[in-house]
Amino acid sequence: MKRRSFLKKIVLATGGMALLSNKPLATAVNGESTGDAPIALDAALVKDWLARWEKNILNDARNRYCDHELGEEVGWLVSPFLNGFYYGYQATHDPKWVEHLADWADSWIKRGVKEPDGFIGWPKSGSGGALAEDFLTDSLLGEAMGLRPIVLMAEEILKAPALKEKFGSRADAWLKLAGQVFEKWDSRGCWREVKEGGLWVVPAFGIDAKTGRWTDGYARRVTDGFSNPDNKQNHIARWLLAMNDVTRKPVYRERAEKWFRLMKSRMKTREGGKYFVWNYWDPAGPWDYKPDGSTRHWVGVHPNGGYYAIDVEGIVAAFDHGLVFTRDDIQRLVTTNRDFMWNQQIKGAKFQRIDGGEPDARWKDSPGMLWTALVPYDETLRKVFLENHNLASWGGLAVTPWFLARETAGSSSKL
Repeated sequence: MKRRSFLKKIVLATGGMALLSNKPLATAVNGESTGDAPIALDAALVKDWLARWEKNILNDARNRYCDHELGEEVGWLVSPFLNGFYYGYQATHDPKWVEHLADWADSWIKRGVKEPDGFIGWPKSGSGGALAEDFLTDSLLGEAMGLRPIVLMAEEILKAPALKEKFGSRADAWLKLAGQVFEKWDSRGCWREVKEGGLWVVPAFGIDAKTGRWTDGYARRVTDGFSNPDNKQNHIARWLLAMNDVTRKPVYRERAEKWFRLMKSRMKTREGGKYFVWNYWDPAGPWDYKPDGSTRHWVGVHPNGGYYAIDVEGIVAAFDHGLVFTRDDIQRLVTTNRDFMWNQQIKGAKFQRIDGGEPDARWKDSPGMLWTALVPYDETLRKVFLENHNLASWGGLAVTPWFLARETAGSSSKL
């Protein structure tokens, strides 16, 4: 299977990997019940789900993506396992999941190389986007997705004496590296302030494989580039929120807030304000236009429903952190997913596109998806999740332990 086709499947599958908020399940955004009281999970079901999940993730982990993936694939192929191990620990408090995460994290991290500006990266060709496709390039997206569960696990390690004794030095090193990765992308001119907030761009330069030096675009790093689409911005912002949660450094929260302000400005309402709709990508500055004035990417609703599930994860994370989005915004998202997109069938639930458009043949089976990030806010969506969740799916690697951690013992798993 070709790389791009494979990654499209991964993106679609991970669209349901909502790693959600700390709000009580089925608590409406206005503080009142959203409907029927949630039914507690049967202990036998919890035991069965955990056993099946453990078998699935350990079997799939034999692929050892951590040993060879670079660039953006660190996000799509390595981070699902890192998230699964992190939430596996949240659900069970079994230190073996810390062992698994440390193994995968170290295998990925140790393969980093020093780049021309002195920072560590995991460059590869073909992951720099349209402007740098032929160069060796890093991926902010891949690094952010990979580092987020590592940063969160570092916090768990440092607050538990037994874990700190065994893994404390690694946790400190992980947090140091995460801070350096932020500095790397900031120093490379990839953060841009705009009227409505701020966002990250893919740089239009890379490493020349023959010389080991930057390509010519490095000199124009503060003006050139290509704005990441919304789903990638939201993944990056969730990493920044985790960085702020663990380190308490305000710059991470400030950057995330500026992105969420821009994200909200792009969201429009339809049908008298009942539902939300937004594009996959919008131009953000002069770097997003060609010399003839046309945009460097098409503008519109993407037919892959997985991208919008990722966006909602970011929005819920922002709301959970008290940033930008309001209770009314969350309720409108619930209404969009439940009342407009859903086919009103608990068993065999299906979802249409966010704009009601015709399905694309490439994603004919998933033009829309359950926005799992909203399960804590609506009992109907929770019932849809319980009936249709596929433990053996790619998304199930992390969603299964996250959900069980929330439903048992009052876990406070972070988004």
